[in-house]
Amino acid sequence: MSTSILKSLTFVPQPKISSDPLIIKRERMVSRLEDQKQLLADPLFQRRIKRWEKKEGGEKVLVEKPLRTSKWWQQDPSGGIVMTVKVGSKRIEFEKGKAAISVGSLEKLPSVIDALIKAVRAGELDVQLSEGKGPRALPVRRTA
Repeated sequence: MSTSILKSLTFVPQPKISSDPLIIKRERMVSRLEDQKQLLADPLFQRRIKRWEKKEGGEKVLVEKPLRTSKWWQQDPSGGIVMTVKVGSKRIEFEKGKAAISVGSLEKLPSVIDALIKAVRAGELDVQLSEGKGPRALPVRRTA
């Protein structure tokens, strides 16, 4: 009786997770831009990260810790808002000597962040993203 339900489904092999460094950098940048949107909505926003820590007894425990998120926008001398985009601690230069985006007012910032997310997903910032260091290599596990 349950085999007729399974026959109605189409089975395919599970796709491999991409290990392309550029795609990893794109996804990380989109995640950081989403963090900026959340920080704009809630000034007290802190990103949560998971880390393995050892207790006194040597036992490893998964701990979730808050990570302070700094804002990527600021007010310029004329009173308008400018936004910079960072990879790690370095600002991305969109044109030679131009690392900031003129937003105008704080109300326009979410639409600018959304436009940046679309640009990152479309691959328009691949050159700037690939200039920095690559993602940290995962340690190779050796079996004894």
